[in-house]
Amino acid sequence: MAAELLKGKPIADKIKVEVSAEVEALKAKGVTPFLVAIQVGENAASAVYTGAQKKVAESLGIRYELRELPAETTQEELIKYIEGLNADDEVKGIILQMPLPAQIDARAAQWKIAYSKDVEGMTPHNVGLVTYFAPRLAPCTPAGAVELIKSTGVDLYGKEVVVVGHSDIVGKPTAMLLLKEFCTVTICHIATGQRGLTAQHVGNAEIVVVAVGVPGIVKGEWIKEGAIVIDIGINKVGDKIVGDVEFEAASEKAAYITPVPGGAGVATTAMLMKNLVEATKWQLEMK
Repeated sequence: MAAELLKGKPIADKIKVEVSAEVEALKAKGVTPFLVAIQVGENAASAVYTGAQKKVAESLGIRYELRELPAETTQEELIKYIEGLNADDEVKGIILQMPLPAQIDARAAQWKIAYSKDVEGMTPHNVGLVTYFAPRLAPCTPAGAVELIKSTGVDLYGKEVVVVGHSDIVGKPTAMLLLKEFCTVTICHIATGQRGLTAQHVGNAEIVVVAVGVPGIVKGEWIKEGAIVIDIGINKVGDKIVGDVEFEAASEKAAYITPVPGGAGVATTAMLMKNLVEATKWQLEMK
């Protein structure tokens, strides 16, 4: 039997309804959630993301501004700009669009964002809270992936999970969020692959989350019968967008699988807006 598709839109729509209600409640108190996106230089892919952010934000009653800085902006200038937004009480959330020009250390710049305005959940403070199983602003894509898994109704307690990819923005926080649900989590990375052990780990997994950025790196034949497969990879192959998992073959074995596109990525922008509302409430509590 072919796997059931885990589409991101129903999850995103549910999150948006909740966010819209919270935005209205905040506005009734005289507070408008305000998200500022910073883009340094021109980038076509980034422009697509910011356009999507603006559209979703405005549909939810959220104030959104894209601040575009010149490509020659220095590290010091960018940090000074971020610090200015940190000090602006009207600004409730800050997102630093990637990629950044070569002269800027992306991690150093991102870490300068005030943790209570860090809607991407990537500052050490917020990542630390995830590690302590007390997330306040969790990274958006991992949080969306966990929501997709939960939407299946499967009891996560003790489930064998394999996360393929150990990036700071997806792999590691996804593993931490699933540990919080008392899953038994294994992380596979480049060294696992070099030892030829990735297939073995994936084959034992009841839930597989893949975020590598390599088309078809996870073979369909590796998937355990009845597994949940969350494919976060987005890759362009010819004129097609494909994931990191061999979709057709994996679909024959999995119980649930995310399509690419239309799966995990769709929930990310909605989670960003949810984080903005949470950031706004956090700042009000701190006053």
